[in-house]
Amino acid sequence: MKEELIIAGFGGQGVLSMGKMLAYSALMDGKEVTWMPAYGPEQRGGTANVTVIVSEDRISSPVLNYYDTAIILNQQSLEKFEPLIKPGGTLIYDPNGITHAPKRTDITIYAIEAMKAATETENIKSFNMIVLGGYLKVKPIVKVESVLKALRKTLPERHQDLIPVNEAGLRKGMEIIRKA
Repeated sequence: MKEELIIAGFGGQGVLSMGKMLAYSALMDGKEVTWMPAYGPEQRGGTANVTVIVSEDRISSPVLNYYDTAIILNQQSLEKFEPLIKPGGTLIYDPNGITHAPKRTDITIYAIEAMKAATETENIKSFNMIVLGGYLKVKPIVKVESVLKALRKTLPERHQDLIPVNEAGLRKGMEIIRKA
């Protein structure tokens, strides 16, 4: 098993945190992992993406030209990364940040209305965990229990009160993801 993934969106959407959580969870599951973030100088509002590779075997290089899966959270990222998904791959996107829907017919496309769900729960900070939950429903490459453990270990002490909200977000994402 090897999953080569890119998560892309705007800074402030939790893109890097989502990748870090996935990578940490995979380590807890005993898998080989790379986590390679890329972002502009802006802390919020600029573009951000992270490449994560999870494998049962050693990973030769963290640099990828094509991806098994892309999680896309804005139009700019869709335009850049949709062509880089391997044929037969997977695209997951939140329609909230997309003005022109994905067009490829040789990949499986899922929509997850994570922003809408996060807004309805009145906790926007659960957005990235809702997306991560949807991804894990489609591609269960790590155990949900490992994600919850990783959440407890990686969230700073001042944010530990958000663990129940994030756990609920993870489960909500698993419920609402749909084939587009």
